[in-house]
Formats: sequence, C-alpha cells, structure tokens
Amino acid sequence: MNTVVTKIPDLASELPPDANAVPDWLEHALQAPREEGWVDSGGCAIHYFRWGNPENPGLLLMHGFLAHARCFAFIAPFLAENYHVVAFDLSGMGDSGVREHYSDAVRAAEVEDVARATGLFEHEVKPVVIAHSYGGHVALTAMADRYKLFGGLIICDLMVLRAERLRAHFGKNKPLPSDPKRPNRIYPDYETAKGRFVLSPKQPVNVPSLFDYMAYHSLKEVEGGWSWKFDTSVFRSDFGQEERMFGQGNIIARTPGRKAVVYGQDSVLFDDDSAVYLRECGARDVPIIGIPGARHHLMLDEPIAFVSVLRGILAQWAVPTD
Repeated sequence: MNTVVTKIPDLASELPPDANAVPDWLEHALQAPREEGWVDSGGCAIHYFRWGNPENPGLLLMHGFLAHARCFAFIAPFLAENYHVVAFDLSGMGDSGVREHYSDAVRAAEVEDVARATGLFEHEVKPVVIAHSYGGHVALTAMADRYKLFGGLIICDLMVLRAERLRAHFGKNKPLPSDPKRPNRIYPDYETAKGRFVLSPKQPVNVPSLFDYMAYHSLKEVEGGWSWKFDTSVFRSDFGQEERMFGQGNIIARTPGRKAVVYGQDSVLFDDDSAVYLRECGARDVPIIGIPGARHHLMLDEPIAFVSVLRGILAQWAVPTD
C-alpha cells in the first residue's frame, strides 16, 4: 500500500478557483485532517481517503456511477467525530486504477479489500457501509455473501421505482453513453470542460459551490487540455441489466444484514412512492427516511440534513438490543 498522509488539506487545491459563496462549514470540513492512499484489489490500485481515529468504529463510504470519493469529502468530517471513516474511488473512476472489465464480483471484492486494508475490520464493532446511488448497487452485491463482515448498510437514493414508473423514466431520459471503446474527449481549457459537466439525472443543487467542487474534481489536466477522470472502460459492467433494475426493490428486501434507506423527497429515482413500494416488496423492518428539499444528489442539496440523518441512524444502531 502506497500511502501519503495529509494532516490538513490545502484549501486552495480543494476548492476550484471559480467556486462562489462557499459556506464557512464547507471550508472547515474540507480542511479536516485526513489520510490519502491506495490499496490493491485484484491487481488494481484503489484510491481512498481516511478521516478520524482508527480506534473508533468504522464507516465505509461509497459514491455513485462516474463520481468519486470526494462527494463524501465534505460529509465524512462530520461523521469522523465519532467514527473511523473511509471513502474510496471505485476502480475506473476518480483517482483509482483501471480494469478491462467491471463485474459485480470484482466490485464486491473492492468493498471488502478496501475495508480490510484500511483496518475497518480490526475494531470489535463491525463497520457500516454508506452507499449512494450506484454505490448502493455495489454494496448490495457485496452484502449478498459478505454481510457478516459488516454492521449494516445505509442505501442513499438508489433507483427503486415500480415497473411502470421505471419504464416511463427510461422513456423520457436519454441513457448515459455506453461505448467503452470511445476515449474521453479532451477540452482546450478548464472552463470549457466544466461547461460539459452535468449531474445524472440532471438537477439544480441547493449549494452551488458544491456543484463547482464536484465538477472540479471530476476533471484532470492532460496533454492538450482537460478531460474526465473516469475511464470509458467502466461501461464494461454488469450494472444496468434490465432484470436487476426492475427487481431492485426485491433485492433490497431480501439482502441479508441490517439496512436503512435515505432518499431525497424530490428525487426522480427514489421518492415517497418508492418507499411504499419497498415496503410492499417486504422491507418492513428497514428504516426509510426522506430528506425534504433534497433531490437525487442529496449531499449537494441538503448536506447538513443528510449528515444529521446518517448520525441518527448510526446512533440508533449503536444501541444494544436484547
């Protein structure tokens, strides 16, 4: 493992030069002490950040498709007050290495490998996974046969819609480009590249500087200009199979281990009806908590409310049961 320790990140490199109206809490969170490093998973270098005291119970944070660990970089410090927190880039995304193919089995192995290499299994309390969107798909796959390693899974706005609503959604929304052979485009300058950055699904955000932050760290400077950090090989994936998408509610309900769901009440991928539907699928003992005013990218809309909900679930799970 090649590790670089950063006691206090440089705010000038954390925030993009065009970030406007940055709230004080965000500046404070981005300067929280953290460790940065890489671990090996099946011959691929997986990039991670770590916050907090390793003697505390562990949390493993997982981002969505084409995103990166920094979508939790301003959330993790608030959780690190009481937990040992690790967020990592899935392979082919962020600053992690690239593979030729990304099977569900490979993705699930990354979850265990990162948790093990960063010491999350060394605490007497099993670590909890907090996973957003596509990260929730990966985490559910990992939990299928690894749930005994973890203390629970908090799924954040993973797409769960009734079949008729799912068909309507895909009928109205253009799918992501999916040609793994097509290289990422190179833009002449950062401003042009940022102009092409969009959230998926498209939405405004309540904290504009967080949109700037996510765009900035989704790009990298390359020969000839700027390009995306993710590699198009990530489209060589098991994810997106129709059977999986239409069966997501049942998958959540039957996946073993302790679970909770957090969603943005204005999300187009999981909303109040999704919560009812998930109960109908059999997830009757799963806490399902909506955050008012938040959309799919709930950490960009209501970050403080998101932190508060996560803290509440974790505090409840920490209470011993008879």
